[in-house]
Amino acid sequence: MKRSLSFCTAALLGIALAPLPAAAQNREHQQLAAETRMLQEQAQQLAIAVAQLAEALKAINGRLDATNDANRKGFADQKLLIDNVANDVRVVRERTDDTNLRIATLREELEAMRASMLQLQQQQVMPVAPVDPNAPVDPNASVAAAPAPAAPPPLPSTLGLSPTRMLETARGDYFAGQYALAITGFEQFLKAFPRSESAGEANFYIGDSYYAQNRWPEAIAAYNAVVQNTPTSSFVPEALYKRGMAQERAGQTDAARASYEQVLKSHPDSDGARLAKQRLDGLNRQPAARP
Repeated sequence: MKRSLSFCTAALLGIALAPLPAAAQNREHQQLAAETRMLQEQAQQLAIAVAQLAEALKAINGRLDATNDANRKGFADQKLLIDNVANDVRVVRERTDDTNLRIATLREELEAMRASMLQLQQQQVMPVAPVDPNAPVDPNASVAAAPAPAAPPPLPSTLGLSPTRMLETARGDYFAGQYALAITGFEQFLKAFPRSESAGEANFYIGDSYYAQNRWPEAIAAYNAVVQNTPTSSFVPEALYKRGMAQERAGQTDAARASYEQVLKSHPDSDGARLAKQRLDGLNRQPAARP
């Protein structure tokens, strides 16, 4: 009985371990080959898609480069246009300033000519004494010599001079050290053109001329005229500083300190303020006066 079971078991094992039929093996090979071909076709399609994508990316990059080049060229053209417009505006501004300066000069020349014409008319019209027709006739009047006509007064030295010429002449006297002549010239300028834009400059140089002659009260008065009459003049900061200097020379220490503090407060970024600060520091370092 045991032998029979062993034999059956061996037979079953042999049947199970026997090789598969040839037909089944061929089907597996065919299926594997079909799947391989499908994978190859998919790989080829994927390669074609990758190539097409690369071409598309290349075309996009080309378009981006072209767009960047166009943008750069456009920006460069815009910058060039803006620079040209800025240059044109600058030229127009310079020409406008030059035109305004010429107009101002012509206006001053016209005012000078008008003043000269008025002075000439006033000099030509001489007052004539009225004659009384009922007055008795002097028999000796026919033989008397006729009175000589009165000589016209001499023309002023500023007749016909423009403000520019008057100011330049006075300024030349000042820089030449002719302070008396400079004071006279600047005063004539202020009398003829009191509303001129250069009135502050004229008063300032009058103050400097008096300052050079150690005439402190007159210098202080001239500097005050700069500050009070022409508060928008560019000479105001230095006039405040020089007024403080003149007041300090005249022994008016408190007034000088006030002048220095005023220029520091009103014009802190000016050269006059920097000089005033130095003088103010010097005054603060001085010992207090004993009573």
